[in-house]
Amino acid sequence: MTQVLMQRGALILAFLAAVLAVSLGVYRYAYFQALEQTTAQGRADLALASDRLVGQLQRFRELAVLLADHPVLAQSVVDAGQAQALFLSVADKIDALDIFYLNQDGRVVAAARAAPGANLGALPFVRRAAQGALGWGHRAQSPLAARAYYYAAPVFAPDGRVQGSVVVAVDLSDLEDDWRGDERAVFFTDQAGVVFVSNRSELVQWQRRADGPGLAPPTGPAPAFASDYIGPHEVWRLGWGPYLPENALHLVQDLPIIGLRGEILFDVAPARRLAGFQAIALAGLCLAFGALLFLATERRRTLAIANTLLESRVARRTAALLETNEMLRREAREREDAQMKLAQAQADLVQASKLSALGQMSAGISHELNQPLMAIRSFAENAVQFQQRGQEDRVKDNLGRISDMARRMGRIISNLRAFSRQETEAQGRVNLTAILNSTIELLQSRINDCDATLIFDTGPAPVWVQGGEVRLGQVFVNLVSNALDAMEGRAHRVLRITVSQGERVQVDIDDTGGGIAAPEKVFDPFYSTKNVGAAMGMGLGLSISYGIVQSLGGDIRGQNTQDGARFSVFLKPMPQEEPAP
Repeated sequence: MTQVLMQRGALILAFLAAVLAVSLGVYRYAYFQALEQTTAQGRADLALASDRLVGQLQRFRELAVLLADHPVLAQSVVDAGQAQALFLSVADKIDALDIFYLNQDGRVVAAARAAPGANLGALPFVRRAAQGALGWGHRAQSPLAARAYYYAAPVFAPDGRVQGSVVVAVDLSDLEDDWRGDERAVFFTDQAGVVFVSNRSELVQWQRRADGPGLAPPTGPAPAFASDYIGPHEVWRLGWGPYLPENALHLVQDLPIIGLRGEILFDVAPARRLAGFQAIALAGLCLAFGALLFLATERRRTLAIANTLLESRVARRTAALLETNEMLRREAREREDAQMKLAQAQADLVQASKLSALGQMSAGISHELNQPLMAIRSFAENAVQFQQRGQEDRVKDNLGRISDMARRMGRIISNLRAFSRQETEAQGRVNLTAILNSTIELLQSRINDCDATLIFDTGPAPVWVQGGEVRLGQVFVNLVSNALDAMEGRAHRVLRITVSQGERVQVDIDDTGGGIAAPEKVFDPFYSTKNVGAAMGMGLGLSISYGIVQSLGGDIRGQNTQDGARFSVFLKPMPQEEPAP
């Protein structure tokens, strides 16, 4: 186990080292590419700043050339007062630092602001103008400003010789005021390496270091500085204050037209961030891939271990599962036997309920059968006498009445046989009207004994519903019998049977009895409101009726009315039979 852990640790460390090496390579490559783009942008910014400085100075050069040809200066003897007035007017209009007129010896004859008499003949740009050429230059000292740039143009006498020169002085600090908001640090150094113009005032007068690249202040200790090359790119690491980048790309451009050298410090932090983001992204992808690979490997190893354990557990539990399966089979067989016994018990209970109802109806049925028998005997004796007398018509009439009585007895016996038998056929399409008429015939004697008024008329058309004749007959026998029991001892006894058709066929059985004491319990098994006596019951009739109606896809409800109780049976309607063609 320890050896496996060591191997896995070594693989992880090797993978991390490879990711680190690749990330460093990507960082260096991306950094170099970003420096290439930064160099292109820095050269463009430096060229733009250089052109701006040159353009700002060029207009003063043109001014010096134009003033050299002015009539006031073209005279053999220049009037100092007129020249001073001219220079002051022009200097105010173009914002020049000062304008001088120097004689051939380089002494100031007239000036816009400075006092005459100063000798500037030793300055290089003045000597160049004395030789008949345009001169330019700068100096760190002047009577009016610490840093100024000069253009000197020769003034020719009528005979063509140089009689003097016009010098235009420009205050460089005024030009720098327009550059203060620039994002890039730009500065211009002269041939001595001194910073003469810059958009960072803290760099002015700094000078090139004697021991290598970089700048140093004219006085005091030199701040932190280091220089590195990344390929052809020179990068300075600075500690020169908050307004200069810590790591900057250093670019230069010579400006021979003004005798200066332009330099720019371009912040490389965005390039380093971009390279870092790319390296981090690659490292993240590699680590994510490695983590997924590691997880997949661990998952496979875990699954292999789990599979081995599972196989061993399956092998141990196979016998137990086989034994349990055999026990479940025995329990299933026992349950099937119990369900069959339960179904048989329920069928026996239904049959017992029907036989119990037949027992209660036996006296009335006997009366219904005895009356036709007595009538048949009487009609038969009368027919014999009428035959002896030769009254054939009376004989036929008595025989017809005997036939009617026999048919009536046959219907009663048929209804009894249908009610008492156990139904084995599946539910189907039955005539509800015929079932209700059969129920009334069975209970006609009880209706007569109860002296109840029966209101029932379904019409000649049959009403077809889904069910079984025997089961529905038992339901309606129970409901009508309960209604007759409820009306015993009442002065007003009315039994109403109503059939209505809609989405479902509804049969309402209303009585004028005492109503239902607890409608929510009326269909519970063994719940009965009958007193002990002739009409006592076990409380199973309504429960059995409820189960029968539910098995037929219908519903049965009980409720109280103003006159008594109402039981409603809802059944599924069936379409009418189509006549045979």
